[in-house]
Amino acid sequence: MTEKIRIGIAGYGNLGRGVEMALARSSDMQLVGIFTRRDPSTIEPMGPDVPVYALDTIEGFRDRIDVLILCGGSKNDLPEQGPALAALFNTVDSFDTHNKIPEYFAAVDESARAGRHTAIISVGWDPGLFSLNRLFGEAILPEGATYTFWGKGLSQGHSDAVRRVPGVRAGVQYTIPSAAAMERVRSGERPQLSTREKHTRECYVVLEEGADAKAVEQAIVTMPDYFADYDTTVHFISEEELRRDHSAMPHGGFVIRSGQTGAGSKQMMEFSIKLDSNPEFTASVLVAYARAAFRLHRNGEYGARTVLDIAPGLLSPKSPAQLRKELL
Repeated sequence: MTEKIRIGIAGYGNLGRGVEMALARSSDMQLVGIFTRRDPSTIEPMGPDVPVYALDTIEGFRDRIDVLILCGGSKNDLPEQGPALAALFNTVDSFDTHNKIPEYFAAVDESARAGRHTAIISVGWDPGLFSLNRLFGEAILPEGATYTFWGKGLSQGHSDAVRRVPGVRAGVQYTIPSAAAMERVRSGERPQLSTREKHTRECYVVLEEGADAKAVEQAIVTMPDYFADYDTTVHFISEEELRRDHSAMPHGGFVIRSGQTGAGSKQMMEFSIKLDSNPEFTASVLVAYARAAFRLHRNGEYGARTVLDIAPGLLSPKSPAQLRKELL
C-alpha cells in the first residue's frame, strides 16, 4: 500500500474545519495535526482523535508533515505566515488579495527556495479555478474580453477584513453581481464595465459596546483593496440577527470570455460555480493542490507556484494512465 501524504493544518477557523472535512474524503492523505495560535485545549476538531498543537511548536514537526495547509486570513495572517512557514514546510495557501499576489509570490518563493520546499499560493476558486478559466479564455479567444462576476455570496476574505476593523465585534460581507451587467456580457455586446458597475457589496456588522457606528462605517467603505472601489452598504445588526440570518456561507460566480473567431463568428466561454459552503469548497481545492505540492517537491521542484503553473493531472489521486483512460 502506498504511504499516505501527511498533512498539517495551520489555523482552525471555517477554512481549517473545511480542510479537516476534505481530508476525511481523501483516502491518500492523513491529518497529522491542527496547529493554532489559540489555546489548543479550547479547540474541538471534528475527528475524535485529531491532535491539536500550539502553532509556535510547529518547527518540531518538520519531519512529520509532508504538506502544511495554511488557513489564515489574507489581510494579516498570510503575509507573515506564508514566507515564514514556506521556509520550514511544503505549503499551500489561499492568499486572495489579487493586487498583492506578485509581491506575496516573491516573498514566499524566496523562502521556499532557501528551504528547498514547494509552496503553492493563492489556491481556491478565485484566485484559483477562476484564474485558470481566465487564462483559457484569453489563450483560446485572443480577440475578446473576459468578465468575472462574484456572488451573490459571502466572501471569507472580505468578511475577515470587516471583522478586523476596530469597533467590530462580528460581521460578514456579501458580494452581489449586477444582473444587468451580466446580461449585457452574455448578449455578446462586450461592454466596458467599471468595478462599480459589476458588483455591489453589503456588510452586516455587530458593533463592540460603545463603538462609534459612523467611524466603523467610514473605515469599511474607504478600505483600500476591499471596499473603496465599490458601492458598499453597511448594516448594523444584533449578534442574534447575525447568528440567525447570516451563519451559512454560500457563494458562487462566473467567468465569461466573449470573443470572436474567423470572419466575425461570436464565441462564448463560461465557467460557473454555485456553493452552499464557500470555506468547504475552498478547502477542497486546497487539499487537491496539496497533493500537487507533495508530488512537485518529490520531483525536486522547489519555490513558489500558482495554479497557472500546475498540470491538472497532479491534482488527482489517479495515475496518469487511469486519467487517460477515464477522463480524456
